[in-house]
Amino acid sequence: ENLVEKRINQRVPVAYLVNQAWFAGHKFYVDERVLIPRSPFAELITSQFMPWISYSQVKTILDIGTGGACIPIACAYEFSETVIDAVDIDDDAIDVANKNVALHELQERVHVIKSNLFEQLKGKKYDLIISNPPYVGHDEMQSLPEEYLHEPRHALEADDNGLELVGQILKQASEHLNEGGILAVEVGNSKEALIEQYPNLPFIWLEFENGGDGVFVLNKADLV
Repeated sequence: ENLVEKRINQRVPVAYLVNQAWFAGHKFYVDERVLIPRSPFAELITSQFMPWISYSQVKTILDIGTGGACIPIACAYEFSETVIDAVDIDDDAIDVANKNVALHELQERVHVIKSNLFEQLKGKKYDLIISNPPYVGHDEMQSLPEEYLHEPRHALEADDNGLELVGQILKQASEHLNEGGILAVEVGNSKEALIEQYPNLPFIWLEFENGGDGVFVLNKADLV
């Protein structure tokens, strides 16, 4: 089958057919081992997370559940003095992440680490922690377009109405944030369930010019 037939007959996303996707103005390698980057984080990164944190304050960044490492690489371009750790639990994702870091020649500044959330980061602290974890609940998975079936299910679906990993991140993030640091997490349609589960957390929900919803910011002070 040629590419057009695969796109029509199997509904394979174009990004997988050409092994290429754009995110925050940069080109990345993608294949079916990682999600196709489509996060509203792109807009947040290109605006350097203003006004939630000042540019000069950001020296260290952590990306949790990095997949193909599009988010940390885009951050490396915007914050030229930073050192960034990018963690994922999946060996396939780690392979793709390392490939992209090499393609962008950022090995000195973007470090890909195999870790289950913060497990391998004992004692490390960051000014900015970002995560786009699996957050699609089981019911929502059933209604996604066919194209999504080609993407790694474990990178999309989460237990507990999509909040399983988000809850763990909220519990542990504070001890890995520097003073004045922020946590930014995308939870998509799990937003309402999250608010219900954590009624006392002062989530700041962001709005995006290019569309997208379900991204919150919390300050370190709010997490303690």
